[in-house]
Amino acid sequence: MNAIILSALLGVVMMFSGIIIKEKSALKYIAAAGLLLLLIANLMHTYGIYQVRIDTHGLLDFQKFGLFFNSIVFAATLVYVLLSGKDIENTGLNVAEYFALIFFVLCGASILSAYNGLLMLFLGIEILSIPLYILTGADKRNMKSNEAALKYFLMGSFSTGIMLMGIALVYGATGSFGMTPPPVNPVTGLYQGSFLEVAGLLLLFVSMAFKVSAAPFHFWTPDVYDGAPSVFTSFMATIVKAAGFIAFIRLFAGHTTILGPTWKIILSFVIIATLLIGNITAVFQQSVKRMLAYSSIAQAGFMLFALYSNNDLTQEGILLYTVAYSLATIGIFAVLIKMKDYTYDGFNGLAKKQPVLAFGATVCLLSLAGIPSTAGFFAKYYMLAATIKEGGAFWLVIVAVLFAAVSAYYYFRVIQAMYFKDGDAETHGPISNGFKYALLLLSALIVLVGIMPSVVLNWLYF
Repeated sequence: MNAIILSALLGVVMMFSGIIIKEKSALKYIAAAGLLLLLIANLMHTYGIYQVRIDTHGLLDFQKFGLFFNSIVFAATLVYVLLSGKDIENTGLNVAEYFALIFFVLCGASILSAYNGLLMLFLGIEILSIPLYILTGADKRNMKSNEAALKYFLMGSFSTGIMLMGIALVYGATGSFGMTPPPVNPVTGLYQGSFLEVAGLLLLFVSMAFKVSAAPFHFWTPDVYDGAPSVFTSFMATIVKAAGFIAFIRLFAGHTTILGPTWKIILSFVIIATLLIGNITAVFQQSVKRMLAYSSIAQAGFMLFALYSNNDLTQEGILLYTVAYSLATIGIFAVLIKMKDYTYDGFNGLAKKQPVLAFGATVCLLSLAGIPSTAGFFAKYYMLAATIKEGGAFWLVIVAVLFAAVSAYYYFRVIQAMYFKDGDAETHGPISNGFKYALLLLSALIVLVGIMPSVVLNWLYF
């Protein structure tokens, strides 16, 4: 509850800060201080030091897994603000409002990590989504940004309608917005789920698959990610996607048995389609930003393995994946924003002109590809190990490994351009030493988590 209340209050504080404080650069530090305070407040709740006690009548259920996820999200957002805060300032005039919207998104993410009913799921999704529509269209002078915002709003509204229909069907079948599985038939030993409930769950599955960019409901992602200001694409592709997956997992953790064997068949199809479309389409992109958009779809395919299996490795895997994917994506987008040309040719010779930027981008890309000694390797390993432990899906793991090999191709194209091609890569003005030090620190953190994933996972148990 600490995180939900404080993130909403900090959003209001940032809005009023825009009226009082006219210096843009000061707003970044106020937002960073707010995120640090938010992280501390969440840790206090996690370890029982202090929490705001409000009777939610069972609508929210705060567990250590969800609270630990909140801590990861707040820490990743703090890294994002420190690394890309200057670029947020350059997006437009309403800088304070941008930070306020980010805090409101975090409020929605905090609800999604603790919701205990379909009503709170809907509220969390909407609180998370509505600020994103505004951030997507933040660059009002850019027609691509306006188009992306309109497309995101229309598609998001359509998926919300599907979600509401699913919730209505589940409520009609059970008479409750709760998430308690139906009783077991004593004769057959199977769950007594009605047709209405199964239909409602399938509609909820479709709407949630849309939110996390899973195929075949991914079609909005490339255009929205490409059209949105790059600094906000970074936030959308990491924090928001991770929050969507946590909500996805909480929703179906106790309901997969209602769907029976059909559940694994449907999910296998979605995983393969997501990996196929994300990876194969990314290979043919000429813009690095658009490649990263399709890459995010491919990464969603790996994160869907957390739905396929339900064991201790699943929880560890999704948390580690959140850390690895968020840090690497925030880092590579921070470098991308500094570039004048987003094509592969725009990165030619970057290692000679800006060796620190090239090194940081390389570490992030290697992590996204899942190369050993980076955080992405163990993130993918845990997701696949959880599936193997579940049993009966070794073929699906082999398919995922093959597509991971395909992803290495388009990630290494950027590395090849930076180190092995001649060119004159141009950046938007000189790169500050502060940004370079922050990028090196982020790279070191990615390598540290890749060598010792226990630095992240131990917090879940101790």
